[in-house]
Amino acid sequence: MALRDELLRSIWHAFTALDVDKSGKVSKSQLKVLSHNLCTVMKIPHDPVALEEHFKDDDEGPVSTQGYMPYLNKFILDKATGNFDRQDFNRMCWLLCSRKNLDKSQLLISNDDAFKVWCIFNFLSEDRYPLIIVTEEIEYFLRKLTEAMGGSWVEERFEDYRVQLSVRQQSLNAWELILLVGSGQFIKGMDRQTLSMGITEVYQELIMDVLKQGYMMKKGHKRKNWTERWFMLKLNSISYFVGEDLAEKKGDILLDGCCSVEPLQDKEGKKCLFLIKSSNKSFEISASDKKKKQEWIQAIQNCVSLLRQGRPTPHCEARQKRREIRLKLQGEQEDLQLRMSELQTANEAKQLELENMRKALEEAAAKAAEEEQKRFQTQTELQDRYIVDIEREKIVRQQMEEQVAQKSEELEQYLQRVKEMEGMYRQLEDALEDERRARQDEEAVRRLQARLLEEEAVKRAELEEFHLQQQRAIAETKAEKQELERERLIKENALQAAMKQLDQLEEDRQGALEQYQAVMRKLEDAANNTKTWKHKVAEQEGMLRLIQPGSKGHQMITNWGPAAFSDAEFSHRKKKWQETKNEETQAQ
Repeated sequence: MALRDELLRSIWHAFTALDVDKSGKVSKSQLKVLSHNLCTVMKIPHDPVALEEHFKDDDEGPVSTQGYMPYLNKFILDKATGNFDRQDFNRMCWLLCSRKNLDKSQLLISNDDAFKVWCIFNFLSEDRYPLIIVTEEIEYFLRKLTEAMGGSWVEERFEDYRVQLSVRQQSLNAWELILLVGSGQFIKGMDRQTLSMGITEVYQELIMDVLKQGYMMKKGHKRKNWTERWFMLKLNSISYFVGEDLAEKKGDILLDGCCSVEPLQDKEGKKCLFLIKSSNKSFEISASDKKKKQEWIQAIQNCVSLLRQGRPTPHCEARQKRREIRLKLQGEQEDLQLRMSELQTANEAKQLELENMRKALEEAAAKAAEEEQKRFQTQTELQDRYIVDIEREKIVRQQMEEQVAQKSEELEQYLQRVKEMEGMYRQLEDALEDERRARQDEEAVRRLQARLLEEEAVKRAELEEFHLQQQRAIAETKAEKQELERERLIKENALQAAMKQLDQLEEDRQGALEQYQAVMRKLEDAANNTKTWKHKVAEQEGMLRLIQPGSKGHQMITNWGPAAFSDAEFSHRKKKWQETKNEETQAQ
């Protein structure tokens, strides 16, 4: 909904509330107060002289909506930038119109809940004035309210109410809708607190554009501690507060087409983690369970996808589609009614023509019968005269004349019957021709009705195809959700297998470490034994001494006896033994 159209709906309620006499006009002093309040709430500089300048050519009387609209567009709506609080704007308009139209004695809801229902009415109402909400939108609102309260929708109860609406105007104004919700007709078995919570949830979704909300843990950027926050997801941002009363706002996470969200592994004692990457920061969030984690990830991904495609929130898009379908069906119904009216008019004209022909035939038959009666009377008079003349004749010719008269009478009667038969035959042919033409016209009307029925069947088939497409889209969405769940289970199984392999590797490492320590102990024992052996060898070498013969040179005494090898061989073997000892020392 465009900003101007949204603002005009609330302003229309305020303007009509100022129209106490219901004459369609409001005094200039009241318009000054209304304009000043609008400028104050919308943060627009107010020019008190502009209203007088705008209406300086008018008389001293009140101003109608047509006269106030140019001023409203030029000095207020054209300057609106959207940087004001919509809720304060709506509450100002609600304050003006509720005093006059709201009867609180018949309501089970508070004034704040009635205000929220009023805002929802402005969102779902039709794009024409006076503002009304049709039966389809009433059902949509009551369904969402019942779901928000955790109740079950009773289709039969609403069908009875739909019949009651069809007897009247098939629509409601804002105050009738508030009375319908506040009277508790569709919330039997629910207390006032549940009804209030349901109205608030529907209001946050439709008016505040809140797509999802709930408690989650958030990791700080400076102290790195985890704190529970109340998160509220909208199309282009995620706001987080200290509590669900929204009293203290702690910050916003701005969303755009470049944002992303991805799951994280459990760490720091926190589970069900996921990461939100915005254009300038990243936020680590911990949900209460895996289901909430997946719901939040899917909801944020949907918002990012909508931002990339430049599409509005789902409920706004759904409302626009419902309106387009309703307008299309209304246009087709009007065309069908127009065609049926044309056919009915043509049929009535044919019926009138046939009735006129029937009356003309009856009048012609009556005239023919009257003329026949006159001819019969004339013939009877002539016959009587002729008989009298014959009686006056001579008695001699009486018999002959009677015979001639009898033959003449029979001949005349025969000729008269022939004429009558010819006239009746012509009339019968005319009647048959008229009947044949009427049958042709009736057949043309039947063919036209058949073509209209075929077109209606084609339209109905198109609507059924559209319904099937919607069902297939829903089925595909469910299949994708199941596929994501299977992938998540596969990843969890792979993670568990990797953890088991890691534990096995840790056990193998501990075993290898124990083996390494055992080998080191063995090497130390071997080194100690080697040192002991070397010491014994050194002692044995110290005990060696040369045995010399008496007259010869010095002889060497070894383990193999005296003079077993020469000095050169002894030096060679000593050098070789020293090299072997050095190699063993290096190996240790």
